[in-house]
Amino acid sequence: MSNSSTIFTGVNNKIMEFKSLIQLLDYFQDEKTCIEYYENIRWGKEPACPHCGSLKPYKTNVGWKCSDSDCYKKFTVKVGTIFENSKLPMRTWLAAIFLATSHKKGISSVQLASDLGITQKTAWFVLHRIREMLKQNKPQLLEGDKVVEADETYVGAKEKNKHKSKRKSEDNPLLTNDGSIYREKRVVLGLIERSGKVILKHVKSKEGEEIDDFIKSHVPKGSTIYTDEYGGYSRLKLHYSHETIKHRVDIYVDGDIHTNTMESFWSVFKRGLIGIYHQVSEKHLERYLDEFSTRFNARFLGHQDRIETFLRVSESYLSYKRLVA
Repeated sequence: MSNSSTIFTGVNNKIMEFKSLIQLLDYFQDEKTCIEYYENIRWGKEPACPHCGSLKPYKTNVGWKCSDSDCYKKFTVKVGTIFENSKLPMRTWLAAIFLATSHKKGISSVQLASDLGITQKTAWFVLHRIREMLKQNKPQLLEGDKVVEADETYVGAKEKNKHKSKRKSEDNPLLTNDGSIYREKRVVLGLIERSGKVILKHVKSKEGEEIDDFIKSHVPKGSTIYTDEYGGYSRLKLHYSHETIKHRVDIYVDGDIHTNTMESFWSVFKRGLIGIYHQVSEKHLERYLDEFSTRFNARFLGHQDRIETFLRVSESYLSYKRLVA
């Protein structure tokens, strides 16, 4: 993927600059403009064959063709990206990316389908392909010179809100009252830099070494970490400057020590899951975590910069068969 900063000119040779969905649609009025825009972002001035990597393809009437005699395959800029094998116009795709990355709580497939005039099933697949792109942009390591807050939250329905048949059986805690497998709330662990980036992960349990391993893989040793007093964080002092805030006795701020930054993020996250998506399966939970974290981390970018940042890491193909397998 190219890091080119070449200025792209759109309709009537005007410099491409959009600050709203209306402006985006005004610029991308035809497929040719959209394709040229994406080619500029993906390749810059060096188009490359996605099959063999050759830098000497040549243009055809419908796309590109590799000039390497061992390859010689036809392709378009969509091959090997989230757009591959999609029949949707690129204009619709760009509008979908704009909407999915602009609303801090997300957008449902039902709403996206209504906004773009596509089916709900198509909108659901589009959103998952966008999440596939977003996960490529999530940070792998937080900065070691910043304070990091760590906290956990739970995803799933409250026991009191469940239908009686879906509540935990008193006779067998592994089953519900109707005999199906009982599913505990899922645990999500979050790490956040103050005024910085957030990283999320679904962990199987608050117990054991999974929390330690996750934190050690994303926070440099020697960093300062603030948590609540949960015992699962007790071993952090071996590798970090670790301070705790005592929520159990209603202390939420002690000088600079608090986890309010992470709590604020959880507030937006929960409202998105409950108010927009309503429920999320465990199978796809990580995808939604990537969506919320990456969108949050790009919150200071303008609309165009944000979309172009994500498009530069869109070389990740996701088939419907793999998604629903």
